[in-house]
Amino acid sequence: MTRPENKDKMPVLMIKRLLPLLILVVGLLVVYSFGWHEFLSFSALQENREVLDGFVRERGLIAVLAFIGLYTVVVAFSIPGGSFLTIAGGFLFGSLLGGSYAIMAATLGSTLVFLAAKSAFRDFFHKRAKGYLRAMEAGFHENELSYLLVLRLVPLFPFWLVNLVPAFVGVSLRNYVVATFIGIIPGTFVYASVGNGLDALFRSGGTPDLGIILKPEVLLPILGLALLSLIPVVYKKFYKEKRT
Repeated sequence: MTRPENKDKMPVLMIKRLLPLLILVVGLLVVYSFGWHEFLSFSALQENREVLDGFVRERGLIAVLAFIGLYTVVVAFSIPGGSFLTIAGGFLFGSLLGGSYAIMAATLGSTLVFLAAKSAFRDFFHKRAKGYLRAMEAGFHENELSYLLVLRLVPLFPFWLVNLVPAFVGVSLRNYVVATFIGIIPGTFVYASVGNGLDALFRSGGTPDLGIILKPEVLLPILGLALLSLIPVVYKKFYKEKRT
């Protein structure tokens, strides 16, 4: 029998669990209500490139922190614009530094989403997972890092979706952070290298090709890395079958 004091505590615990996710949802609504997401465009970057370039030269550290902060917020609030910001990072800071800042910010923003979703919905989905879903969850846990690396490396699923799903199946925070950090490295530096040549592209009146990640010469090496990350899964399965 549930004690009265426990019943009183339940709404408070529910609010605490949902609060981080509610903050992210409200933030997303505010961004779209004020139209701030429209500033994440190449036309806006082209119009303000001289101002931004001067700001980076004169206020280097502040510019880096502002970029990382903005990128983190965009990812945490699931605002479309991660690819644009990665290209902008390459444009403002160069391929190596811009890509590195983007990786740090994307990992931090993704982790915030993961923690908020895990706090709000993990128990709800776990209690209702039965049969095939429970077996799939158990299988995922046996090779968390490998599966997460594949999800991050292969650009088949939306970035925001890959941020959320691991939280629902109870992936560990350590594996999530490691897989996110490593898995986004190849694609991030591809886009940052595009940004590094953006000034010449603007002068010629062209626009960046966001589909570059799907070109065979770029996609095939990434798919190769994804296959390599599945080697532990294949080995475990082969080892188990050999023992039985």
